[in-house]
Amino acid sequence: MIFGVLTLEFRLHGNRSLKDKRKVALSLKQKLRNKFNVAVAEVDALDVHDKLVLAVATVANETKRVESSLAKALAMVEAISPAELTRCNTEIFSESD
Repeated sequence: MIFGVLTLEFRLHGNRSLKDKRKVALSLKQKLRNKFNVAVAEVDALDVHDKLVLAVATVANETKRVESSLAKALAMVEAISPAELTRCNTEIFSESD
C-alpha cells in the first residue's frame, strides 16, 4: 500500500476574518474531494485569518498513481485558487506487508 500527502500553504490577501478564510478553505476542500476522491483537511494556522494550510491525502497500490493524483490536485489548486500558494510539499510513504 502506498499513500501520499500533499501539504499546501496559502497566503490569503484581503481576508479580514476567519469566516472569509473558512469560505475559501471549504470551497477548495470540496472541489478536491469531488474531483480526485482524496481526503482533505485544514491542518495548521487554524486561528490565523490570512494563512491557510491544507493537507491532501490519497492511497493507492502504485507509487505512480499516488504521485499522479497529487500532482493533478496541485495543478488544479494552482489554476483555480483565489489565494497565493506560498509553499507545497509532497510526501510518499509505502507500507510493506
